[in-house]
Amino acid sequence: MAVKNSTSAHAKRSRKKAAASSSLIPKFMKNPKTTMALALLIIDSLLVSFIIAYVPYTKIDWDAYMSQVSGFLGGERDYKNLKGDTGPLVYPAGFLYVYSAIQYVTGGQVFPAQILFGILYIINLGIVLLIYVKTDVLPWWALFLLCLSKRVHSIFVLRLFNDCFAMTLLHAAMGSILFGWWHLGLIIFSAAVSIKMNVLLYAPSLFILMLKAMSISGVISALAGAALVQIVLGLPFLLSFPIEYISRAFNLGRIFVHFWSVNFKFVPEPIFVSKEFALSLLIAHLVLLVVFAHYKWCKHEGGLFKFLRSRISFCSITSCSAWPKTLKKEHIVTTMFVGNFIGIICARSLHYQFYSWYFYSLPHLLWITPFPTLLRVLIFVGVELCWNVFPSNLYSSLLLLCLHLLILCGLWYSMAENPYESDKSDSQKDGQNSDDSKQSTADMTVFVQNLLQQMVTLDDMGNRINELEQSINDLKAEMGVEGTSSPLDPSKQKSDEAKQDEGSA
Repeated sequence: MAVKNSTSAHAKRSRKKAAASSSLIPKFMKNPKTTMALALLIIDSLLVSFIIAYVPYTKIDWDAYMSQVSGFLGGERDYKNLKGDTGPLVYPAGFLYVYSAIQYVTGGQVFPAQILFGILYIINLGIVLLIYVKTDVLPWWALFLLCLSKRVHSIFVLRLFNDCFAMTLLHAAMGSILFGWWHLGLIIFSAAVSIKMNVLLYAPSLFILMLKAMSISGVISALAGAALVQIVLGLPFLLSFPIEYISRAFNLGRIFVHFWSVNFKFVPEPIFVSKEFALSLLIAHLVLLVVFAHYKWCKHEGGLFKFLRSRISFCSITSCSAWPKTLKKEHIVTTMFVGNFIGIICARSLHYQFYSWYFYSLPHLLWITPFPTLLRVLIFVGVELCWNVFPSNLYSSLLLLCLHLLILCGLWYSMAENPYESDKSDSQKDGQNSDDSKQSTADMTVFVQNLLQQMVTLDDMGNRINELEQSINDLKAEMGVEGTSSPLDPSKQKSDEAKQDEGSA
């Protein structure tokens, strides 16, 4: 009997699970963006498999990576002695840990590494698609643009660059932040920086978002967690050769070769490598960041400087009580993508693998501009074509800069919407309270009017009763029955007379 009951209970649970799964599938597939994203993941997985199987691998940095990793695994901790075919190691310590693991898994062989990077490509694409599904900017049909780049496929599965890991972690950090996991997002962000420093282009806009969405103590603890990641990863080098590690792993003054640059190729090489050109681009970068932060990202708060004063001032109780707030997902993604794109425009040199730094943000950036859809698609295709010209030339680099500036102009003229979720609900509540107050006032007015009308009616009735009583007394006097009491009750008559006296008083 017990066995029978357990069997029936198991059957009921199975039926419930089947019913739940069958009800979830139609609901899940009702969202066209979700359906499109799943289809793209499947199709692109097949495409990546085809590329790995039939397109020849191009050797660029893989051997250099393996040489640098071999020196690290051999016990070398002096960064100036970690070198490869392309020169000395210039990446933070996280790069060494990642590629040490890759060397362990693949044995340093290219083909298994390509399979690993193919899986990484699909993971990265899945995270990016999740970001686009969570935000309401790109239409469902435009998601296919994220899978069209020949150059990005090549960067992942034919070149095996460390940019792939850095950007995958960056997108994972953005995904965590969209779910409200700010501290986890900052830890993942710091891990991405430890692989390649280009991720720091997102830092200014991310810091502003943190000030908007977190308390001051939360911002400090999140930054402390991010700093701790850098310290822990770099500890073997910081304890042995700290100056060599910091100066080489975080070198911001590197000069790239003019020949390999995709942007500013039209600039003569002597100007390209000059400090004056680098300084002018840095100034332009900082000015654009401040202008966009003041007039776009912090417009709702009254501008960048007013916003910073309100957040940094610990004495203002009102300003401290106004935060933290819940940010809209679209505002988070837009602010981070635009901040990074400004850095891309002002970068002195962009190598071909650097396209992965902002390719996945292009559809979002284009769709928040006021451009018509056809122009958005044409700009996207134009940028892709510029990145597929090898080697880049005067015309391709000049066209790329023009397209970048056109996108920047579109971003400037895009609408700056309310960045907060709570403000919308609060305004709705205020509107509802205002409507309720108005309705209550109207109801009270109607009630008072009815009450006054009823009082007037009662007063009229009293006057009529008095007139009727007077008529009866007059009639009695004519009939010779003077002095007879009224048919009304004496007590009531006295009460009426008292009321009449009170009314006359």
